[in-house]
Amino acid sequence: MIDWLLVPFAYLTGSVSSAIIVCKLMGLADPRVNGSGNPGATNVMRIGGKKAAAITLFGDAMKGLLPVMLAKALHVDSAVLSSVVLAAFLGHLYPIFFEFKGGKGVATSLGLTLGIAWILGVLVSGTWFMVYKIGKISSLAALISAMLTPLYVWFVVGDLNLLLTFILISLILLWRHKSNIQRLLAGQES
Repeated sequence: MIDWLLVPFAYLTGSVSSAIIVCKLMGLADPRVNGSGNPGATNVMRIGGKKAAAITLFGDAMKGLLPVMLAKALHVDSAVLSSVVLAAFLGHLYPIFFEFKGGKGVATSLGLTLGIAWILGVLVSGTWFMVYKIGKISSLAALISAMLTPLYVWFVVGDLNLLLTFILISLILLWRHKSNIQRLLAGQES
């Protein structure tokens, strides 16, 4: 029963907005009302540059990594681990501390995959970097990485609960990027 307490812990950890905290500490504009309005690393880069974005990216990835590593250290079963993964992700998207208005979840998802298995995180981030290097569009790299993540999860981990969880996360990531998808299809995505 105590294992299930990790789920609300993961949600609360995910609810800490790295973008908002970094911008506040660095004296930058609030990312929720500036740039694209998304409290994520890409928008923080628009507002405050590469250093602020890198710190935000690291913080958002840690929100996914830490709860998963804790759950694995406690040797929870697959159902609990999958619930921890989903809770941390949803915490980032719908943070209780910031009026349920969060980011899109790309960096947090990366942290989740790194927590599950380092090779999984390497595959996901490697896919992102390769697609970005070719197309120079961050959202396209994120979308392709998201679509391939469940496949990577299946081949690296082979756990049905985690596979289903990452299919759901990938679908949510696609949905959260719907405006980016529309701009990509119209040839207007920067």
